[in-house]
Amino acid sequence: MGLLQKALETYDAMERLVGRYEEGKEPFAPIGHIVTRAQIEITIDASGNFVEAKAADKETKIIIPVTEESSGRTSSPQAHPLCDQLGYVIKSDDSKFLLYLGQLESWAQSEYCHPKVEAVLRYVKTGTLKEDLEKVGFSVNDEKAMICWRVVGLGEDSGPVWSDISLMKSYTDYYLSRKNGEETICMLTGTITSVTWQHLKGAFSLNGNAKIISANDSVNFTYRGRFSEREEAASVGYVASQKAHNALKWIISTQGTIHGGRAFVCWNPQGMPLPKLQVPALFEDDKEELPDYKRYRAALRNKLNGYEAQLDANDQVIVAAFDAATTGRLAITYYNELRGSDFLERIAYWDETFCWPYSSKRISSPSLHAVISFAFGIPRGTPQRIEVDEAIEAGHMQRLLSCRIDQAAFPLDIMRALITRAGNVQIYEEKNRRRLMHIACAAIQKYYIDHHKEAFDLALEPERKDRSYQWGRLLAVMEKIERDTYDAAENRETNAIRMQSVFIRRPGYAAKIIMDQLKTAYYPKLKTGQRIYYDRLIGEIMDMLSQFNQDEYGKPLTESYLPGYYLQKNAFYTKKDNNETEDENYEV
Repeated sequence: MGLLQKALETYDAMERLVGRYEEGKEPFAPIGHIVTRAQIEITIDASGNFVEAKAADKETKIIIPVTEESSGRTSSPQAHPLCDQLGYVIKSDDSKFLLYLGQLESWAQSEYCHPKVEAVLRYVKTGTLKEDLEKVGFSVNDEKAMICWRVVGLGEDSGPVWSDISLMKSYTDYYLSRKNGEETICMLTGTITSVTWQHLKGAFSLNGNAKIISANDSVNFTYRGRFSEREEAASVGYVASQKAHNALKWIISTQGTIHGGRAFVCWNPQGMPLPKLQVPALFEDDKEELPDYKRYRAALRNKLNGYEAQLDANDQVIVAAFDAATTGRLAITYYNELRGSDFLERIAYWDETFCWPYSSKRISSPSLHAVISFAFGIPRGTPQRIEVDEAIEAGHMQRLLSCRIDQAAFPLDIMRALITRAGNVQIYEEKNRRRLMHIACAAIQKYYIDHHKEAFDLALEPERKDRSYQWGRLLAVMEKIERDTYDAAENRETNAIRMQSVFIRRPGYAAKIIMDQLKTAYYPKLKTGQRIYYDRLIGEIMDMLSQFNQDEYGKPLTESYLPGYYLQKNAFYTKKDNNETEDENYEV
């Protein structure tokens, strides 16, 4: 119940937003209401006369009042009290129409009546809706089309019913005054109150009928074989259930992100802003120059301190993930409650240990989505995009979220997948090639820190006693020598890149072939100063390699060749900014 308790707490803390609309956000529904989309907007006057009808905005979600039964209706007819489907509002089906009319009359005849409700009732009683719609060119064949109302002629109170706060309060008070069902203990509030067994569906919009709490298996396999009565499983008060589920729907829609059909959300019940889960904390500031780790870490800490300053000492952060294994059941696949300061410290630790130079001007941490895409996705199209299967993305996203939030060790299989892709960069366009290398090196760094308690410097280490690292440096040098002889518009692959996969398995053998080609075809095209510089650099690298045992010399390379290759390549451009070809518009 922890999730729903925190959602209930959020509702109470954010009640000022309930019933109100914000641009680009789903509205926050009050008790006894749901959020849905309408297809037809009908305008009437205060006397109940038809004015006009038009197609409702397809992109706008509206708040409508519902009963406990109608909010979860399926095949059994249950009418909403005000806005409902065409099949309930016109007289084509008398049974549905009478249910709708009965709901509307009951509200209008109560002490909680509202002028707009009276106007709608007067019009509905005329029974002319079908003819009025046909006169203005609307088809009435789709009985599931949702009708919403706008009432004019009420002075300042004129307007749509779905944004009228006074009407929403009127219905909530009316419905709660009639709520006198079974009373027992509410497991969310700990009080004796009227409970509900019909909880709201659609907390996660991609699975509109899925419920977090459901108790409809009362025969045969009774309550999944664990309880004999539904009260033993979960008893939740109607008000608490409405608040919690509507708050949860609002939280997921406004603060959640969807990856592979699974929703991930992170929020503070008091509404304080938090960094996003899937992107690095400095993502919004990615134009700032952060060329060294000291400046990167200072900028990161400064950004997170801004969030921490808005949190009280005991403020909590809730992290959750949702998925629907079936159309009717919504699973909570991940849940965690943390103190705000602990959450921010874990975000900081991840971003500090999972970072790498993207260019000579900026160190950055890749997004979790980018990691999964490049580890398991397939490059397609022009311009090239990386596509990953939804089921794969959802599972790995949750694993990486656990690494970021719970400080679990970086997964070996994800690192290996990135290394494998980085060993075949020819299939990627230049921009994606650099992104892949950046992500793979960041993953290697993170893996080494988590599993071996050691790290690579984020600047080139010419004296690093690591055979694979030095071979990686040599690969970068050989690639650069050939590229220096190309024309500006020439983009063919170098011999070093074409032989990369062989170089990884047999570095000594591949290096000899590449060097022979360089000496024959490319060295003569270099300037004298360039030849001297590259000869000296290759000599330094070979001196480092000569320090290793002869039987290790030509063995397959480990993952550390990639940092050596990347940092050596980056060092070339650091010295000559005017020669940089880096793409600074890096999207994580």
